Amino acid sequence: MFRRKAALLVLPLVVAGLVVPSPARAAGNTLTVDVGTVVRPVTHVAAGGLYAVDVGSKPPLEQMYPLRLNHLTQPPPGVQQLGNGATEPCCDGALVAGKVTSAGAQQFWRLPDIYKDFPYKWVSWTDWENKVRTMVNARLTATTTTNVDGYELWNEPDWTWNTSAAGTFNAGWTRTHRLIRTLDTVTPIVGPSHSIYNHDWMVSFLTNARDTATLPDVIVWHELDNDSYLNVQAHVADYRAIESSLGISPRPISINEYASPSQVDIPSVSVHYMAVFERHGIRSAERAYWYEAGTLNGLLHNNAPTSSYWTYKWYGDQAGNVVRTTPGSWLEGVAAYDSTRKIVNVVFGGDSGDNTVRVTGLGALGTQVRATVVRSGITGRTTNQSAPIAVSSATYTVSGGAISVPVTGMHAWDSYQLLVTPTSGVPTWQQRYEAENATVVNANRFSSGSASNGGYVGQIDGSANPRNQAFVDFLVNVPAARSYTMTIGYANGTGATATQGLAYNGGAWQTVSYPATAAWGVFGSTVSTSVTLKAGWNMIRLAKGSPNYAGGTGYAELDYINLA
Repeated sequence: MFRRKAALLVLPLVVAGLVVPSPARAAGNTLTVDVGTVVRPVTHVAAGGLYAVDVGSKPPLEQMYPLRLNHLTQPPPGVQQLGNGATEPCCDGALVAGKVTSAGAQQFWRLPDIYKDFPYKWVSWTDWENKVRTMVNARLTATTTTNVDGYELWNEPDWTWNTSAAGTFNAGWTRTHRLIRTLDTVTPIVGPSHSIYNHDWMVSFLTNARDTATLPDVIVWHELDNDSYLNVQAHVADYRAIESSLGISPRPISINEYASPSQVDIPSVSVHYMAVFERHGIRSAERAYWYEAGTLNGLLHNNAPTSSYWTYKWYGDQAGNVVRTTPGSWLEGVAAYDSTRKIVNVVFGGDSGDNTVRVTGLGALGTQVRATVVRSGITGRTTNQSAPIAVSSATYTVSGGAISVPVTGMHAWDSYQLLVTPTSGVPTWQQRYEAENATVVNANRFSSGSASNGGYVGQIDGSANPRNQAFVDFLVNVPAARSYTMTIGYANGTGATATQGLAYNGGAWQTVSYPATAAWGVFGSTVSTSVTLKAGWNMIRLAKGSPNYAGGTGYAELDYINLA
């Protein structure tokens, strides 16, 4: 959504459905983190944006890497859209594809942004279908691009679709879906992308899509009202009930625009969205495009961090599993536990005054732990914040597997990070990277009691073309430029040796061989190889199929990689 619609525009500084609490109401609340209850593997669901990335250094890759971006929505090849006062089109999904892959993300192409104007100015069906053919053919000829995981057929049809000129949106959806499938039978199709969640619209849309065999592969809607984060749970439950009632198999859900103009630059509001998206099973979610493109939706100003950037950087630092959080009043948070490093990472905020974060399930960390709290600041989108602000750091005795960390003098707009670690023996850099935390393309995540951190990636099977080739991309950060021994945890139940391709930082392919193991989903076996990495961020790909790679043999499941 571009900047418009008075009903959604800036309110007084009210924090989301989070009207800023009064001092009497705000203080004395507790956010509870249950390290022992796993919600899902860390995939940084809320780390994404609409028109977030442009070509060149806008934004710089070095600022993108720490966010562990999950998903973007970018305009299609040939974009003409001039959003929010821009003087020239930007952010062409084909042109930014290499940059998006380097950062570890996938992207939807928003097809109607081929039009110059917003709201879109419909010309004719002949014009639209010619545009669709051009955009889809651009995808088909991009044989080295592997990160386009959806065509978004329209944007906010509840108010941008010209029914008088084009007929009903449902009929238009069916016609466009069928056209695309005559050209491309592989790339997912996503929608309906309503500006708000509406039960009746969704029933009508899904009934037509079911009856015409044009169901979307991913369901999309937007959460842009000032109270939207409060409604995510109800919207997801309602959508799932509609699916069930219509006999439709469950679709992944993407909220590919979230946060109103008055919310998007308030760090604690971002925390609320992160928490509800993780808690309620959203696959991917993206900050809305209200202001400048190519700034990670305001996380950067002049290519340097704003206060909100640190909220997403802490979120990007999370690894292992998302664990259960229970909010107290407006005090909300998202937490993860990396069992390989014994790090609990909590990102929280939303209340003012003196509050508490209680962390339970800490038995594996020992009898004493270190708890460090920092905060983001509240600079807004046009003032930089060079680093987080220290709040406290102290040693706590674990009692009954729990500690309670006081956080005094909180500001309701600020976001905070709490890191809980053992008092000694914490690795200075991350060496183990779980496959289920990585970028998984045309494969699936599973759980297993024998897998490191409880999860793994299987069904890494596709090798035919860049739209269904299967691979796992690990974005790693190492302290020095040198050779590292990379150990791969895997399973191979084929009864014979399997192979995958290994490449890093766009370099040459080598082959990794996986001898047969006892069974699928049973882990403990490893193979090792050597990789020469640069200091800082590197992208490592393990692939059954990938551009410029002939393809692996047999099949293997991936548990983790470990760099030593």
